[in-house]
Amino acid sequence: MAAQRQYEELTRQLGAFGVVKRGLARHLPHQCQPGSAAVLSLLHHHGEMRLSKLAELLSIDVSVTSRHVAHLAERGWLDREPDPLDKRSRLLRLNAEGESVLRDISDRYVATLADALHDWSDEDVGRLVQLLARLRDSFDDCRPARTTP
Repeated sequence: MAAQRQYEELTRQLGAFGVVKRGLARHLPHQCQPGSAAVLSLLHHHGEMRLSKLAELLSIDVSVTSRHVAHLAERGWLDREPDPLDKRSRLLRLNAEGESVLRDISDRYVATLADALHDWSDEDVGRLVQLLARLRDSFDDCRPARTTP
């Protein structure tokens, strides 16, 4: 197990990671906010879903998620259709325009990372990817089990 001072340094490094996120966000398309980009990505990865599920995946309040969805819908990047199982709810679906915007975001992020890490070896980049995935998985393992009433 790592020493306490290593966890303290990791805490500092993770706190400073905001600079990386802000650096990537500066390269987003003009009318796309970071939260909106996250919504597009989740809809692409998970497919259509209700607002409540999206909020859960984003780990933010439904009202905040609703604002992101409204922003994307106004731009024509996602569709909101009635849920056939519950007409009061809507299913959110990424449409072709949203897919195009998401490809643009991905291309911009890849170019930004390639530029920032140009002096890193392929092995270093690969190791970073592995360790970040492992860190994320460790936090997924810590989530409390969801109980169904």
